[in-house]
Formats: sequence, structure tokens, C-alpha cells
Amino acid sequence: MSTFTIDSGTSRATPSPVPGKRMTVPAIRERKQGGATEQPIVMLTAYTMRMAQLLDPHCDMLLVGDSLGQVIYGLPSTIPVTVEMMCAHGAAVVRGSWHALVAVDMPFGSYEASPQAAFASAARILKETGCAAVKLEGGEAMAETIAFLTARGIPVIGHVGLTPQAVNVLGGYGVRGRGEAEADKILADARAVADAGAFTLVVEGVMEDLATRAAKEVAVPVIGIGASSQCDGQVLVTEDMLGLFERTPRFVKRYDDLATRIGAAAASYADEVRTRAFPSADETYKPKG
Repeated sequence: MSTFTIDSGTSRATPSPVPGKRMTVPAIRERKQGGATEQPIVMLTAYTMRMAQLLDPHCDMLLVGDSLGQVIYGLPSTIPVTVEMMCAHGAAVVRGSWHALVAVDMPFGSYEASPQAAFASAARILKETGCAAVKLEGGEAMAETIAFLTARGIPVIGHVGLTPQAVNVLGGYGVRGRGEAEADKILADARAVADAGAFTLVVEGVMEDLATRAAKEVAVPVIGIGASSQCDGQVLVTEDMLGLFERTPRFVKRYDDLATRIGAAAASYADEVRTRAFPSADETYKPKG
């Protein structure tokens, strides 16, 4: 956690003190009992302090996803995202939250070479952000790495199915698990990740029946995105859910249309500036008395 303090009189970045305790790794893991989760886990992405403040009261987990490469930086994929970027945004989200468990994605190239390389990257992320867990993509091939990290005190979230960091191998972002062989492989990946010690896992972009099977057959909570309502929880990219982009994946439900509302607010501001209606007497300083 951050060791410095911020002057609440001059900074917007100070969360209001709220009594309570953060969600913990065991608490998330224990939400699934006897193969079922009575209360589904709520997860959303967050990349900034302010968004974390707004989402935190409503979420069990906040994910600082490497999707920030596209959402924040306008990159074509998650491939160019760096550890430095993840650390900077992860620290901001931790500072802006008090309740949700914060997890940070490990970016492409930071963990695949060896368990030792993964540990170095994960340890840096935990130290520099104060987050509680890291997330990495891959199934059976990453089982050894997941076991290595968890044995050394680093909680891990797995990610199987459509894995965006492997977009070049997969040939795009199409739904996975249509064929029997691929579906069996994804199920085997999910089991391997859980058996290796991941306390939860994300299943992305797979056929609905496959995601439902994974939720029933895997011991740890399975969090869906483009998967099934029968998963143990759900996650979405917040900016997609809020309607900040014109194009969103089919599996996204838009709960608002902030792009239109922000555009309208900016248009009103521009009009008032050009007509000198802003700033008015309410927004200017005048001598007292």
C-alpha cells in the first residue's frame, strides 16, 4: 500500500475514509462452496484513481487489465503494454479504492519465459502497486508458473479461452470452443490452472455451454466475460459497459451512453465559451466588500 499521504484540501486524489475491510483472496475463493456460488462475484476493469473510487463500492474485484493498452492508449492490441504501464495504473487504482480486491494483469512478455521471470515481474507489480493479486493468461502451459508463484506468496488469477495476448496465434478475437477438441482443451486448461493454485479464473469468449460446464466442473470460482450467466461471476471492460466506444463486442451490455452525454456536455461548454457566457459571475473572483 502507499506509504505517503495526500493533502485532502488540495488534491482530488484522496478517497473519503470509509470504515471496512478489503475483500481478500480467501474470501473470493470461499464464495464457491460445493461447486456452486450463491452470490456471483462482481468484477469490472479500472485504470484510474477516479474510476476506482466510483466502481469500488459496487464491486468485489477491480481488475487493472492490460486492455488499458487499447482503452487508454489507443494501441491496436494488448501486446505493446509494459510492466511500467501496469504498475502506474495499478497503483492509481489501489489508491482510489478501499473495498474491492485489486488485481493487475501481467503484460505480454513479462511471465512466459520461465517461472522465475514471472516471479520477478509479479513481485515488482505487487510491490509498486499494493495490489492483492496478478492475472496471467494461459492454461496447462502456465500451470508450473502458477504453482511457482502461489507457493511463493503471490495470488494468481488464471485466464483461459479467448486469450487476447495470443491474438497473433489465434488469428483474431473470434469465439473459442466451437469444436469438440478445442472445447476439451479449454476445459483441461481451466482444470490445470485451478489445480496449480489459481484462486479464481477468467473464462473469456467461449461457447455458453462450455462456460457453464467449466463453472460446474472447476473447483475455484469461474468469472465469465462473453461466456455464461451460470459462471460464478462476471467481468466487463468498464468503458464498454458505459458506452464510451461506438463499437463494442457482442457480449457487452451497454448500461449507459456516456459517449453521447460527454459529447453533448463538451458541445455546451464550447458554445458558452464562444459566446462568452462562460465563465459567468459565479465562476470568477471579484474583490470583497
